[in-house]
Amino acid sequence: MDLLKELTQPSTSIPKEYLALSQQEMEERVKQIKLDLGNALFIPGHHYQKDEVIQFADAVGDSLQLAQVSAQNKEAAYIVFCGVHFMAETADMLTNNEQMVLLPDMRAGCSLADMADIYQTERAWEKLRQQFDDSILPLTYVNSTAAIKAFVGEHGGATVTSSNAHKMVEWAFTQKERILFLPDQHLGRNTASDLGIDETEMAIWDPIQDELVFTGDVQKIKVILWKGHCSVHENFTLNNVDYVRKEHPNMTIIVHPECKKEVVDAADYNGSTKYIIETIEQAKTGTSWAIGTEMNLVQRIMNQHPDKHIISLNPYMCPCLTMNRIDLPHLLWSLEKIQQGSPINQITVDTETASRARLALERMLERA
Repeated sequence: MDLLKELTQPSTSIPKEYLALSQQEMEERVKQIKLDLGNALFIPGHHYQKDEVIQFADAVGDSLQLAQVSAQNKEAAYIVFCGVHFMAETADMLTNNEQMVLLPDMRAGCSLADMADIYQTERAWEKLRQQFDDSILPLTYVNSTAAIKAFVGEHGGATVTSSNAHKMVEWAFTQKERILFLPDQHLGRNTASDLGIDETEMAIWDPIQDELVFTGDVQKIKVILWKGHCSVHENFTLNNVDYVRKEHPNMTIIVHPECKKEVVDAADYNGSTKYIIETIEQAKTGTSWAIGTEMNLVQRIMNQHPDKHIISLNPYMCPCLTMNRIDLPHLLWSLEKIQQGSPINQITVDTETASRARLALERMLERA
């Protein structure tokens, strides 16, 4: 395994011959490699992936869930993570040193995670500590880089998911007077609002301007929201909700809490990807739903529930573009490089960063 790690090279340029293959040929080759490698190969696939990739996933789920399942597969020498970079980082932190986590396309990043880098965060923390002293605890959404998770772990904070954000924010307020919520302002605002924190007690940290955005008495601030957002969920609007209410008055609207507060407030339900999937699964035949989340997932839910009338809250929504960089040609390329003994695009997190980041993850897992 050590020799293979030395052979691993990052690569973003797929050989042209893969792009010329038919889908059938690629599918047959992937199937054969999966048979050949057996339990040595594990392919986790995020909910937002294309069906052409999901069909080969050994597990489908959210980012943290997939990292945890990867860690449980001790026989898997190769974990080909069909998601985005920060997800593969978490998988590398939770798996053992004998396991190799690979990302089929190194360009598969996350615009939300990229909105908070460690240099911006350290500068922000220094300024905020000067203003608020030791009264702040950092929390980070799992949709963040390993470096941000490590920063939060080092400073006594924890990670959160969209499923347990309420529980973790409540815990944070037992530790400190204020929280800094990274990097998704919408999840932070929606969660804090649900817990009874008023908008007048929330401020924005603008990492580009490197300043706190707030009008009023700063000592009344309870939640500092990092100015970041998911580029997919940001595109659901109040106009989308109004249109559905007008054209489909009997339709129930369910959205992800990464949407803007006004969209979440106007919807009938909001919750994590898992919550959305389970709600539709449990819904009665013949019910009608408008779903505000990523389009690949919405389309998959439509196909899985032909007994229900389901639409996207925004019919012009594009799939997550960075997630979609992992496609069938890149998956095949990654698998064939493993078979050839020269795997590419290994994701590694250094020991110190991983250790501090695991602190943040463990604080969450102990409580939620």
